[in-house]
Amino acid sequence: MSRLSGKRVLITGGTSGIGLATARRFLEEGARLIVTGVNPDTLAKAQAELGPDVTVLSADSASVDAQRALARTVAAEFGHLDVAFLNAGVSVWQPIEDWTEEAFDRSFAINVKGPYFLVQALVPVFAKPASVVLNTSINAHVGAARSSVYAATKAAFLNMAKTLSTELLERGVRFNAVSPGPVDTPLYDKLGIPEAYRAQVDTDILATIPFGRLGAPEEIASAILYLASDESAWTLGTEIVVDGGRTLNG
Repeated sequence: MSRLSGKRVLITGGTSGIGLATARRFLEEGARLIVTGVNPDTLAKAQAELGPDVTVLSADSASVDAQRALARTVAAEFGHLDVAFLNAGVSVWQPIEDWTEEAFDRSFAINVKGPYFLVQALVPVFAKPASVVLNTSINAHVGAARSSVYAATKAAFLNMAKTLSTELLERGVRFNAVSPGPVDTPLYDKLGIPEAYRAQVDTDILATIPFGRLGAPEEIASAILYLASDESAWTLGTEIVVDGGRTLNG
């Protein structure tokens, strides 16, 4: 299969979960990859799994300087970039009473500010045409308790699929978003849920999903592949929701 044959691709947050599943799928489809992460263990594991032909490097999504350096690395290695999947993010769920200004700013820095300035730095690097896929979330639409800051970051990120498509269309860069529902990934494990309550939380989450199970990272990767490939050349500023029917329940 060669839906991305020869395409030069950047995947941020690509060393675990949806990002790693997407990297695997893109490799199968013939892409050339640069993958980023921040955890030394997952960076090493991803490099071992994806192989020596894939560049796996550390890049902190919260740091604008690091994102600009990443864009320079992409330019040096690829010359131009055909596809970017902006996946790096953090999911912190807690009551409004527990939020501090520092924690609020960090969530927005990782989920919104860093990716935004990465796009800015990549503008002269993008090929014409190029496809950018933003990993957002159904929480941009669903009013789940304890998700106020996380949902706000994803709503902001989702809107960029529209605004940046409008702004950069003449440059040949189109933006789209994929919005997963609850997916069985390491990010899900980092929500800060006490182990004693995990089984109940799992039950509560599954009760909201008509399909009756969590999604698999590979299922999200299939939607991302469509948006990244030339098959979606006339798909612009839109969102694909992949959630097992979760948003059917409000």
